[in-house]
Amino acid sequence: MSIPDNAPVLIGVAAVQQKETDINVSKEPVALMIDAVNAAIADSGAPQVAADIEVITIPKGMWSYSNPSALVADAIGATRAKTEFCDFGILQQTNLGQACKSIAEGQYQVAMVVGGEAKYRQLLGHKQGIEVSETAQTDSVPDRFIQPDAELWSEVESDAGLGMPVGYYALLESGICHRRGLSMDEHRDNIASMYARFSEIGAANPDGWIEHALDADSIRNASDKNKMLAHPYAKYHNSQWNVDQACALLFCSAGKARELGIDESRWIFPLVSTESNQILNVSQRPDLGNSAAADIAGQRALELAGLKIDDIDFIELYSCFPAAVNLFVQALDIPADRDLTLTGAMPFGGGPLNNFFLQATVKMVQTLRQQPGSLGLASCVSGMFTKQGFGIWCAGEYRQPFVFEDVTDKVARAEVAVPLVKPEAGEVSVVGSTVLYEFGAAKRLVCICEYANGNRTVAFSEQDDAIVIGLERNLVGEKARIDSDGYICPG
Repeated sequence: MSIPDNAPVLIGVAAVQQKETDINVSKEPVALMIDAVNAAIADSGAPQVAADIEVITIPKGMWSYSNPSALVADAIGATRAKTEFCDFGILQQTNLGQACKSIAEGQYQVAMVVGGEAKYRQLLGHKQGIEVSETAQTDSVPDRFIQPDAELWSEVESDAGLGMPVGYYALLESGICHRRGLSMDEHRDNIASMYARFSEIGAANPDGWIEHALDADSIRNASDKNKMLAHPYAKYHNSQWNVDQACALLFCSAGKARELGIDESRWIFPLVSTESNQILNVSQRPDLGNSAAADIAGQRALELAGLKIDDIDFIELYSCFPAAVNLFVQALDIPADRDLTLTGAMPFGGGPLNNFFLQATVKMVQTLRQQPGSLGLASCVSGMFTKQGFGIWCAGEYRQPFVFEDVTDKVARAEVAVPLVKPEAGEVSVVGSTVLYEFGAAKRLVCICEYANGNRTVAFSEQDDAIVIGLERNLVGEKARIDSDGYICPG
């Protein structure tokens, strides 16, 4: 099939990381991003492309720059580039999908997507009592600032003590465990085995953060190095965001790639980008053990590419917590014998806060290039498994025009929010449960509950006997009572 001039192609990628312990030598986040951009330009084999970059998109991170794209543009001489800045709550697949879409529609010919963090550097500075410096930039305004439409959690949830994502994902995990008909101990064993495999892949990945694999017991069970966070999750189930990592992806039109003389055998073709942007609080989702949104967006991606999951050679599932991986496995009906990551996943490959999916896509591209004609699928998440995105890529073979599709409207029809109310006294059914920990100690049982009239609430208890019950078994599907003070009383 002939390749039209407006077909988007990925021509250059790079990932960088530092493990420098000397704060006086280590680089700040934007310096790592600039390194990644320069490396991606070099990877394209066309250094002159820097002057042709028309837009640079960067997702927000744990740093203070107000317009980091401008700092990158200045550093590489991209004087024509418009600057885009994506706030937390925007899918990272959106960054990639929109870059490809804008090229396919003729808005741009060359686009760059960049991301990076230096939380490891910041952590070391804190431990050493040294203030780490960043380039001062507070008054520069990007040409486009992209923000989510709504908050990603509710007041009822936060009143029950839910704040950090780990508690929300642990609640989802309880629903998945119940749906699969397993005891929580059996489910924990399965998760530990899955994550032990991830750690092996992470240790073998030269761009991964860990250097030695962990066994299943070390991941499953609490220890001094693996504190419990929210039952059944310990630290090694959690995304490792204290990393210094950055990456860059350089897109252009096929016509521009030909003009630049870039070898077609190195082109990577984006086939499909799908996403669901419905914002539905965790406690209001009809089935905590399944995601209609992930199912619809994932299956639609395969359908638009004319593929089945068995046709996909390489998979990278978003892995902030095991629940995300499990929900994606269900949505895509992935066989049990498939590897689910190329990077080693976010706990082991490294999980820079708002950048991992970009890092993972770089690894996907590097892997696809080694096998011409191969296909790769990557999934991503924003929020508390609130939004889902999928990208399908092909190495060195043009199969079809790029397709971008937002399935939010279809998802909204399939997954309608359950009414949420403040805790009221009465009998309830438990639809999600976890125990939250503080400094390794079990402190609070939190349950999503449903009344006989179909309304939901979120209630908690800090009573020792209630916490013990919440740790002994998965409470999902059991009856419980909310007392007159609004506290959960499990049976």
